[in-house]
Amino acid sequence: MCVKVACIGGGPAGLYLSILLKRQDPSHDITVHERDPEGSTYGWGVTYWRGLLDKLHEHDPESACALERASVRWNAGVAHVGDLTTRHGGDEGFGIGRHRLLEILAARARSLGVRLEFEHEITDGNLPAADLVVAGDGVNSALRTRHADHFGSEVSAGRNPYIWLGTTKVFDAFTFAFVETGHGWIWCYGYPFGPERSTCVVECAPRTLTGLGLDGANEADGLALLEKLFAGVLDGHPLIGRSSADGSAQWLNFRTLTNRTWSRDNLVLIGDAAHTTHYSIGAGTTLALEDAIALAGALCEQPALPQALATYELQRKAELLSIQSAARYSARWYENLPRYIHLPPQQMFALLGQRHSPLLPYVPPQLYYRIDRAAGQLEALRRFKRWLGPKVARTVHARELASRKQG
Repeated sequence: MCVKVACIGGGPAGLYLSILLKRQDPSHDITVHERDPEGSTYGWGVTYWRGLLDKLHEHDPESACALERASVRWNAGVAHVGDLTTRHGGDEGFGIGRHRLLEILAARARSLGVRLEFEHEITDGNLPAADLVVAGDGVNSALRTRHADHFGSEVSAGRNPYIWLGTTKVFDAFTFAFVETGHGWIWCYGYPFGPERSTCVVECAPRTLTGLGLDGANEADGLALLEKLFAGVLDGHPLIGRSSADGSAQWLNFRTLTNRTWSRDNLVLIGDAAHTTHYSIGAGTTLALEDAIALAGALCEQPALPQALATYELQRKAELLSIQSAARYSARWYENLPRYIHLPPQQMFALLGQRHSPLLPYVPPQLYYRIDRAAGQLEALRRFKRWLGPKVARTVHARELASRKQG
């Protein structure tokens, strides 16, 4: 349907969309515009799961095979709470360096005839002439921001500060470590993404950050303190950061982005430009690639661009509902960590795995644990739990919205 496509942003969404469109019709004229130099991406490693890999094999086996070969995998989770440790088997997970992921997708796109233009920043003032312009330029999308009122963009900031780090410690499982300090708990999530590196995301409550002095520390001093706090899981390995120009550490508050609509004329949003979900569910890259799959499918199936973009938006918004809910409750679980952290290790780890549940915040933790254990054996109780959780969540959410409007 579209013969000339401009993808703004050289992330996973834009690159994979270009691959899929070229596979549909090699005559399509597709260019990916990326403002940064090639190979300059930052982000350590990303995670994904077997379900995504199966979809990638279905839509482009060549790039899927390359990604699978370049990924490390695990099938267990480990939680360290103080001096206690518990380990559980789980679903098969994969980690790959963001740089390697983009390298594979860029090479595949080039092999199909996609033009990649690096160090080429596109704004609303220099949009290329194209039948379709795809804004895949991230959460800070300049193209979306220029028309924020039209898109109905809303951003909400999470409470807890976090920092995204690397380490030379290669974890053998998805690893959680919770450390108690004199100023509250601080914790990290760690997972491998290569033979010599892992990602390590550190999070804590605001008062803990301030109490430890991490809010004002430069990166070197901050990393030294974090290495000391997490010495039990790092085994003497260093943490690796990316300081800003003034040497300060990159502590952030996660921003959840939503948009009322995802398209404007021939401009469409994809990936983090369209939506973000809290990093604690590890779905960002998966959702970006699934956006690309859905958009490519809609462009192939629908007779005209407006219908294709409407179909894409409708499909993806429906698919995102449960994932966005899971991310919201996952973030809230960590923000309310004192509610769970003193449970026996087996119970605490079980509720860590249930942190996406809309019912968990409204049921005493030990009661929820007993219900969950019983639900594992009784189908009727499982159905009741699946029905009750969303019902309670919707009721509470409606009350919160009404309270905000009255305020």
